[in-house]
Amino acid sequence: MNIEIGLQLYSVRNELQRDYLKTLENIAAIGYKNLELISKVTDDGLQFSEDLHPGELRRQLDRLGLKAVSCHVMPVEGMNWDKVIDTCVEIGVEAMVVPFAVFDDRQGVVSFCQGLNQAAELCRKQAVQLYYHNHFQEFQKFDGQLAMDIMLEQLDSDLVMFEFDSYWAIRGGQDPLAWLRKLGQRCDLLHQKDLPPGVQPVNLFDLAVQNPAVTMWDMFKVISKEQFAEIGTGVIPIADILEAGCTYGNARYVFVEQDMTSLGEMESVALSYQNLSRLVHGT
Repeated sequence: MNIEIGLQLYSVRNELQRDYLKTLENIAAIGYKNLELISKVTDDGLQFSEDLHPGELRRQLDRLGLKAVSCHVMPVEGMNWDKVIDTCVEIGVEAMVVPFAVFDDRQGVVSFCQGLNQAAELCRKQAVQLYYHNHFQEFQKFDGQLAMDIMLEQLDSDLVMFEFDSYWAIRGGQDPLAWLRKLGQRCDLLHQKDLPPGVQPVNLFDLAVQNPAVTMWDMFKVISKEQFAEIGTGVIPIADILEAGCTYGNARYVFVEQDMTSLGEMESVALSYQNLSRLVHGT
């Protein structure tokens, strides 16, 4: 299977706070080669670590044989997109991912997409590809249409791509294989975790979280660490998802993203790496 494994650093956020550089060293020792960074927007662009300037972080990544493939950037009001993109270029990131959005109505989805299209134009000028990463709220309906379908219509297919998270699609009552087929060439980055057996309800909309629109707080109210599992220990058909991602979208990377865990963070990402490696490489 021609897809590379990576780690979304949100999975080890507490370890990074304790010792950023040591955590990177431990990640490399597990066997990871590719990273998706988490960031904080600042007046100067992006901050990845309080201790490491972006240029120094890139030197440390090079030393450890780690590649920063992509970076999650949560847009904030007044954000200087040019400075944010400059920071991505400085650290060698080729993909910028907007990781989350909530919508009040159809027009909110449309307006959000218009903003992403404009940002993607700026990204393209510096050879950075812009992506959007789904959770479950994109599968609520406005005026009878899924927000995700509105996004597919409104986002410029030449400018904005998707990073697909199968766990969250399932929690939105969707078939991830059908969505990978629908996204096709517009999706070449995947996020993966697993769903423990026995979690009920699987579809978060069965909890009536949509009233009338899903908010960020709705997610926090219904999600707990017991609803997440390490790759290969749950019920998601991950091998089929990887195959579909490669078949329909030429998926280049699958990032382990463990939103929450009942294990230690390093133990969690090591277990997922081991199990995902077996699926991808047969080892």
